[in-house]
Amino acid sequence: MNNDEVCMKPIGYAYTDSKEIPRHWSVSDVEGTIEINKKFLSGLRNIETGQKIIVLFHFHKSPAFADSNLIQKPPHKNREMGVFSICSPMRPNPIGLSIVDVVGIHENNIHVKGIDMLNGTPVIDIKPYKAHDYP
Repeated sequence: MNNDEVCMKPIGYAYTDSKEIPRHWSVSDVEGTIEINKKFLSGLRNIETGQKIIVLFHFHKSPAFADSNLIQKPPHKNREMGVFSICSPMRPNPIGLSIVDVVGIHENNIHVKGIDMLNGTPVIDIKPYKAHDYP
């Protein structure tokens, strides 16, 4: 591997019954499950019902990025914007970030609300959400 490559493997996958792409996590009320690979089960210690978590995931269904995608017009905006100022799934590195509510946890399954991922989305990492860390 050279310095221009980054290699990551999913720690799990997101699942939802939603037939359409859920809206952005900040407005989504869609529920789903994040199923973590059982070898990472002990890493879920201290994740509890009622808290929020940050989920980093791979936009695995996005088309390949092209330089023409550096400027995009989001569907909810009336102007073109730079890719790094919007939440588009068409990015140089197709990484998504969502903040979801934990509604339950059972073994290696985290049941969440506010999911905005497609069924089968690869999850790269989970991080704690601490409101006081984000002014």
